[in-house]
Amino acid sequence: MLQKFTFLRAGLLAVAVLCLSVAAIAQNTISGTVMDGTNDEALIGASVSVKGTTIGTTTDVEGKYTLNNVPSGDQLLIISFIGFVEQEIAFNASTQKVINATLLEDNNVLSEIVVTSGVIDIAKVRETPVAVSTITSEEIALKVGNLEFPEVMNRTPGVYATKQSGGYGDSRISLRGFDQRNTSFLINGQPVNDMENGWVYWSNWQGLTDVASAIQIQRGLGASRLAVPSVGGTVSIFTKAAELKKGGSVSQSVGNNGYLKTTAAYNSGRNTSGWATSFLVSRWSGDGYAYGTAGEGWNYFAAVGYRPVGSNHSLNLSVLGAGQWHHQRSSWVSIRDYQNFGDNSGKDGIDRRWNTDAGFLDGEEFNMRRNFYNKPLATFNWDWDINSNLMLNTSLYASAGRGGGTGPRGSNFRNADLDMYPFNIDLTTHYNENGRGTRDADGFVDFNKVISVNRANAQPYSGAISSYEGQLIGSNGFRNDGVSREVLVRRSSMNSHDWIGAISNLEGNFNNITASIGVDLRSYKGYHYRVLENLMGLDGYYSTGNRNSAGQIINTLTEATPFGSTGIKGPKIDYYNVGIVGWQGLNGMLEYANTRLTAVVQAGASNQSFQREDLFDQPALPLSEKKNVGGGYVKGGANFNISDKSNVFFNTGFISRQPQFDAVFPNFANIVNEDLQNEKITSIELGYGFIGKNLTLNVNAYSTNWGNRFITRSLFNSQGDQGTAQFRNIDVNHKGIEIEANYKPTDKLRIQAMASLGDWRYTKDFEAQIFDANQQPIGTGTLYLKDAKVGDAAQTTGAINIDYQVAKPFSLDLGYRFVDGLYADYSIADSQFASPDNDGALKLPSYSLVDLGATARFKIFGTDGTLRVNVNNLFDTVYISESETNIQAESGSQTWNGVDVRNSVWFGFGRTWNTSLRLRF
Repeated sequence: MLQKFTFLRAGLLAVAVLCLSVAAIAQNTISGTVMDGTNDEALIGASVSVKGTTIGTTTDVEGKYTLNNVPSGDQLLIISFIGFVEQEIAFNASTQKVINATLLEDNNVLSEIVVTSGVIDIAKVRETPVAVSTITSEEIALKVGNLEFPEVMNRTPGVYATKQSGGYGDSRISLRGFDQRNTSFLINGQPVNDMENGWVYWSNWQGLTDVASAIQIQRGLGASRLAVPSVGGTVSIFTKAAELKKGGSVSQSVGNNGYLKTTAAYNSGRNTSGWATSFLVSRWSGDGYAYGTAGEGWNYFAAVGYRPVGSNHSLNLSVLGAGQWHHQRSSWVSIRDYQNFGDNSGKDGIDRRWNTDAGFLDGEEFNMRRNFYNKPLATFNWDWDINSNLMLNTSLYASAGRGGGTGPRGSNFRNADLDMYPFNIDLTTHYNENGRGTRDADGFVDFNKVISVNRANAQPYSGAISSYEGQLIGSNGFRNDGVSREVLVRRSSMNSHDWIGAISNLEGNFNNITASIGVDLRSYKGYHYRVLENLMGLDGYYSTGNRNSAGQIINTLTEATPFGSTGIKGPKIDYYNVGIVGWQGLNGMLEYANTRLTAVVQAGASNQSFQREDLFDQPALPLSEKKNVGGGYVKGGANFNISDKSNVFFNTGFISRQPQFDAVFPNFANIVNEDLQNEKITSIELGYGFIGKNLTLNVNAYSTNWGNRFITRSLFNSQGDQGTAQFRNIDVNHKGIEIEANYKPTDKLRIQAMASLGDWRYTKDFEAQIFDANQQPIGTGTLYLKDAKVGDAAQTTGAINIDYQVAKPFSLDLGYRFVDGLYADYSIADSQFASPDNDGALKLPSYSLVDLGATARFKIFGTDGTLRVNVNNLFDTVYISESETNIQAESGSQTWNGVDVRNSVWFGFGRTWNTSLRLRF
């Protein structure tokens, strides 16, 4: 009996132990709701995860979440959302099944963004002493639609972005009146301005609309430690990394003029070993708003991250790119051209869609101007927390851009039927008055006629190259043996490059002191040449562009596609040269910070090397000497928090910036400029910030002086002979005041406003050295530009954006934008400035635009969905966004809104629309 009791007691004990063990490893379900603490609304898409595990999810359209398989016992719940302070909640999964949370807005909007590397310099509100504005990923995703990527920044002080000619990706942006060459653009901390000319080609970065996590616009000197060419400011764009949470999305967008875009994305989530992957691919196509500007392309992104729990190392490898082609509107159009061609039944009798380059071939759209490019950017980031005080952040990157643009080639101007494109005159004069070219009743180019005239002009080849005997051969200059110069073919001008770089920063934090030292290394090689793309009915092309040969007949064609061969190993025409640029930079930073005061000093030095190789035009000197030019910067500032709500800051600095490639090798020669000098930039800025419960306000004033500039411009005399003018010691001063405010009078209403008042002028008159076509000096001339307004960017802008939540799933937003102080982008070589009593720059009419947007969030089949509709230029306002010419109206002039109709301008787009549906799973 005792033995039976002992056995029974042992069995019960074993069962109890087993039950306790099962309870200890039991998996639990946790749920709850995440709310916006400012307006008591649900936060959609907030990240919720259990710390130290791979268990995570996002909130739905009602702010709700559910986590399954949560281990029992004490845990930490991490809840985060971009723009809000991250919250950690301790809980016991065995006893707590419902956990609700309320998040408060974070003044440092970027603090919750998962950036891809510690090399990125982020400006923080009430800490970093610079003027800064931030655009979140939600605003980008909702409001860009089929706009150009830079246009989403137009509601930021100091920014002026336009579509320019209107082709997909042909937009541009200015910051405080400085164009893209003189504003620094960084993607995940890496410079992307072209290393030869400083330009940024937005068609290469179409994919940013899909993967940008945020944009931070640091006006003025900025917070970057790199010795970047920042005069107007620094635009820092952050992209996604390998996402830590599992899920994906699909979206479909449609818009005006046949715009169509499909996007798919997937994140694997981080596994137990610390690996995570993310992928995105999208395809877009459209007919273009302007006639003859169709295009299509693929955007792609992939990232692999490795961040094991408890490790001091974080790795991320990403690839971003956008292969595309699009037709362009390259020929400037006068106001009277818009009135005389196309459909003139619209507003003001103007067809804003008119394109002088547009035409048809066999009933299909055809354009001599076609841009095509593919520029993948691969980046490897390694962040190492050496210890609690010391960290090393390293980024290695590489880009291999391939592509170019097509255009006309041949002496077609010698034949009235083929003289399609006006030169230094508008189409009204060229076609209507002079009868040059072959066009249909609406003014579009008849490319079938081009082919027939080409074949009629060329005679059977009878030259010494026997394999081409009897064929129809055209040329640009050769005219013997039956070869005709009076032809028109399509060539491709290739501008490809190979670019590698490395950025590394060692940073230490010691109580209130932060110190860092970093290196910035870049190597760039650009390939510039022309190939044949379309013979337009001919059998071959006789090229005499290579001075190393007597000429050759070419019939090899290179297709204008972003994913094919660019013909770098094949026969070339006209020119072939290579630009080689190197960069070695060293930078340092010292920062002191406590709860009220932040003071920082930064300095950097760099060496830039330039070398030019010419394989066609300079047989006596095919390779230039290597020219090294040093540069650097020093800048500093301080921010003082007067109270919990108010702060003031100042910054000042000096930059000695190396000249651009064409200043080192002027006139496309391999001879180094003997009078080379660095540009000098000085800047000072003061600012005030206020953060209240319902209102945030930022005000800043700046003054930037940019001197010692070198500019080369092409000139033509009355006989049409080409020469150049070289301008040295050009000085401009840009000063202004900027105001930015956010106000939330109620829980459902948010008002954002900004105003930017600038005064940008040339500071003196200066002389130009004039050279003829043989690069021989032929004289000088004084240009009277003192106090002339700087053109091509609006000096006065203002905007108001109102967001109103109608009901929890529905919201409306209305945007108003005002533009004034916009002057023509005149050439400083314009003859009118040769007189001291000139009329200055042409001022364009001011304009106002209104945009409307609506968003609906819903749940369908257990999946979160977002429907978005945008209407841009709601009232179909007719306005000029920029002008290339500077023709002042006189008595008797025919004008439009006070502007002489002979001026070549770009009209802004009329009313456009887009709608998108996004489903997340």
